[in-house]
Amino acid sequence: MISTDTLKKLEFTKLLERIAVFAHSAPTQEQILAIAPFSAKEEIALRFGQVAEIRTLERIGITLRLSQFEDILQPLDLLRPADSVLNPLDLQLFIPPFQLLSALSRQFANREDIPLLKRVGGELTGFPEILNVLERTIDHDGSILDSASRLLKELRQRKRSLTSRIRKRLEEIVRERSVAIFLQDDFITQRSGRWVIPVRMDSKGMVPGVVHDVSNTGETAFMEPIEIIALANELENLVAEEKAEQIRIIREICSWIREDAAVIEAEFAALVRIDLLNSLALFAGLVDAEIPSICDGPELKLDGARHPLLLLFSREHNGPAVVPLDLVLGGDSDCRTMIITGPNTGGKTIAIKTAGLLTLMAISGIPVPAASTSLFPLVTDMQVDIGDDQAIERSLSTFSAHLSRIAEIIRNADDRTLVLMDELGTGTEPVQGAALACAVLKELHQRGGLVLATTHLTEIVGYVHRFDGMQNAAMEFDRTSLMPLYRLTVGEPGESHAIETARRYGIPDHVVDHAQSLVGRVGSEFHALLAELKEQRQAYEERLNQLAAREADLVAREQEQRRLLAETDERRRVSLEKGWQEAKELVQATRRELNRIVEEARKEKREAAALERLREKELKVEQALRAFSGGKALAPGTVREGSKVHVVSLGCEAKVLKLDSRQGRARVRAGNLEIEVPLDDLSPSSGKAAKGELHPRRSEVDSQEAAREINLIGKRVEEAIAELEPFLNHAALEGYHEVRVIHGIGTGALKRGLRGHLTGHPLVAVFRDGESYEGGGGATVVTLR
Repeated sequence: MISTDTLKKLEFTKLLERIAVFAHSAPTQEQILAIAPFSAKEEIALRFGQVAEIRTLERIGITLRLSQFEDILQPLDLLRPADSVLNPLDLQLFIPPFQLLSALSRQFANREDIPLLKRVGGELTGFPEILNVLERTIDHDGSILDSASRLLKELRQRKRSLTSRIRKRLEEIVRERSVAIFLQDDFITQRSGRWVIPVRMDSKGMVPGVVHDVSNTGETAFMEPIEIIALANELENLVAEEKAEQIRIIREICSWIREDAAVIEAEFAALVRIDLLNSLALFAGLVDAEIPSICDGPELKLDGARHPLLLLFSREHNGPAVVPLDLVLGGDSDCRTMIITGPNTGGKTIAIKTAGLLTLMAISGIPVPAASTSLFPLVTDMQVDIGDDQAIERSLSTFSAHLSRIAEIIRNADDRTLVLMDELGTGTEPVQGAALACAVLKELHQRGGLVLATTHLTEIVGYVHRFDGMQNAAMEFDRTSLMPLYRLTVGEPGESHAIETARRYGIPDHVVDHAQSLVGRVGSEFHALLAELKEQRQAYEERLNQLAAREADLVAREQEQRRLLAETDERRRVSLEKGWQEAKELVQATRRELNRIVEEARKEKREAAALERLREKELKVEQALRAFSGGKALAPGTVREGSKVHVVSLGCEAKVLKLDSRQGRARVRAGNLEIEVPLDDLSPSSGKAAKGELHPRRSEVDSQEAAREINLIGKRVEEAIAELEPFLNHAALEGYHEVRVIHGIGTGALKRGLRGHLTGHPLVAVFRDGESYEGGGGATVVTLR
């Protein structure tokens, strides 16, 4: 359990006060100020996740519908006893929370991207029935509205009408000559809830009526004329009925709230919870906070960490930018103790306070102003010795107070503890103080926790340098400008620069020079060595920066080469696509010419001559076709009878039946078609089955039926036409009279495209829709010439 004193010393309570500014209610502020570290990673992860979902909604322009609302738990407790009633002002307090609950319920209802938030507000209702009654019953000032009930509205209308009649009659009375001469004045007023006129005291017997009051001077009697007494009595009756109706309405509303009191309390708690999470999200956005990782072991890693309160102070007062802090402790390095040295006012204390405060924030589920790669240990305790704990009432000096605190730290420290100690070893004689500090560091290190401490004593620096598992770190100092740089460098000790700092703060030069002459030789050599080490480190850093720049240049060049290669590949692809398109157009034109030749041959009944002309035409386009398709002719002597080849002019696979090497021709079978082709028209088989051999032959009837129809369903018009052409060629050569083209119904685009191609085709005599048994409108039956 982390003590309240530790939370105060690390300014965690001040941080919570800054977060509470974003709350919309006093209960939310109370809960924010009561935030404490969690003991389980699951609780931390849940809060982190819920805050992250709110920030994600904000990034897409959605903010939670929250506004100011009051605490309703106290009036809710007052309502729990039977027949208890609240006044309208207390009931009015329920309206804003119910409105917010209804709005959040609608906002969460259909969202699937906020599962963790819906754990809190997924079941909200906002009590629409009660809210509707409250909104039409109670005004913002606690008065009862006319719309509260029909009877109340009617009573108030009658009351206003009757009041108007009374005023009108009184105005007439004060203007009557017989009455006006006895009046002190001509105004109309009320006394004790009755309408009266001012009559001179000496004439009150001259005006029939009832005296209800007398002026302070005793000269005026406020009388109610006798003729309006009946009207006034009727008005009082209406007032009584109105009050009774108001009481009835309030009682009814209170009974409804009492029935749902438990659920109302639960939903109000959810509203406060959502308001708390929203406050954390808003604060996280203000300080550019991120969600870090939480680990079980002793490991602390800060990447670009900044103290949130220092960051806000700098922004609000236009101060210098806060220098980020990078620090690694524990983990793979097994270095669990770090001693930070450096000049006064150089940021040593801020560094360990930043580590402590950000750790508290992380294990409390609050995003931290650091990179998301930061890592924090799930500590169960934090032991802190920061500041002057001198206690006069206990007769403790500063050093005694430090010793007392260190003794307590040693008693409580274990492997789940983070220890922060400022100005270790100071407050007494330096040699003994350093020896005691080194012994304390060894004891704490052996207990397995993480230790961050600051010191000015060089003896401690030397001890840490020799001890495995401990390391030195330094706050950097610019020796030229004599100014601290507030950057932490791990792995080397720092210097106090007390003499340089004294000069910067106005100590006379002759005093500073004399102090410099008094510094011992060993101390001078030690500081000279530190300066040399820092110069070497700076040189190495410059070289590393140069290497990084060269690497970035190489990466840029590699990306440029990839871009140029991609452009070349794209140009090649476009060229190939264009070539294939031209080849396709050539093939289609050639096929039309072949069809025309076949048709002429049929008309002239000279089939042999037509076949010869076909072969000549095929030879003319063969070379162009191969140029587009990239096909290679078979090498001489590689063709054998019985082997499978690809016939370029037919665009299909075939089997070699007979070779005529002297004539350079071969007889092949493609499906049911046998034809002689030049050997140059043959290329290696693609491995696909020859036409007509795609499926085992079941019977001759089945084979003939398959050759008389083609299925083009699902193809584009261009693809379908490209397949239809060789089908018509083979059908004509086989001597079929009628074939069937199956295209389906669909949108009709394929059917129209195919019929447009068949119209005027040299091989087609006529075409028609299929009969019902032939496929109906989903097929076209073609009669060949």
